[in-house]
Amino acid sequence: MAAVLDGLDAALVRELQRDGRVSYQRLADLLGVSREAARARVHRLTASGAVRVVGIVRPSVVGITAVAHVSLAVEGPARPVAEAAAARPATSFVSCTAGGGAVVAEVRVADDGALEREFTALRGLAGVHGIEVFRCTELLRDAYSPLPGAPAAPRPPTGPPAVDEVDRVLLGLLQVDGRASFAALAEHVGLSQPATRARVLRLLESGAVHVTGLVASQALGVREAVGVGLGVRGGAREAAAPAVSLPGVNYVAAGHGRFDVVCGVDAADRAALLGTLDALRALPGVVRAESWYHLDIVKETYSYDLPA
Repeated sequence: MAAVLDGLDAALVRELQRDGRVSYQRLADLLGVSREAARARVHRLTASGAVRVVGIVRPSVVGITAVAHVSLAVEGPARPVAEAAAARPATSFVSCTAGGGAVVAEVRVADDGALEREFTALRGLAGVHGIEVFRCTELLRDAYSPLPGAPAAPRPPTGPPAVDEVDRVLLGLLQVDGRASFAALAEHVGLSQPATRARVLRLLESGAVHVTGLVASQALGVREAVGVGLGVRGGAREAAAPAVSLPGVNYVAAGHGRFDVVCGVDAADRAALLGTLDALRALPGVVRAESWYHLDIVKETYSYDLPA
């Protein structure tokens, strides 16, 4: 199990979240330690599983434009249904829950037609007798957003950047290891190291991929994990925006359907969890709140099917 981060670890992670490929020398300069100490810390955090440094590919680069949160009503045991939902490539998150549906899933696909086909497939799973849907129109915060206090990464340009087959291979490799050396990447794609470096920098600067540190919940002292659906009066985005900065909130999406806003909440204990839930209920415009407790997260992925 990953150890809880100390103060220096947390500062290092904030820098890795902003730029997962930051050099050890830069980390040393920022944190006031030696290069060797910075390198040892990064290796310890990644080896322990507390942090994974990965490339998060911009969804539009791989043709993903439709996202939905689906709650599945289940007859009988929930786990087999969750495993069947997790086996579908379109699901990025699947959990067995208490409260609401017995299983919740996030679906990310190319378009609304693909989304409807995925809903049909989920309804057809053995043990499922109905689904309820929240269609996400804007993702305001995701699990790979920086920790509070971390400097924000530059916003990518609008519109999907163009990528060719070599770029897609590089993106697939970066999804696995965001700190892979230019030499190792060059060997995989059969280009020179300078040419590979130029391609990777173009992918980073265009917003095609963001290399960041994903932090294990245990390392943040998380003991409670809950989803929250909000009904609002007025605009969904206006109600959702203040939730992004609330302590413990790690996911915020605005949209329509079963809810107007869906949030994810992590907390070290139930007192902290209650505080965040009360803060969400008190947001301007919120008129309804429903929560579900994540008993068993069966699938959680931020990667896409790319060549490697």
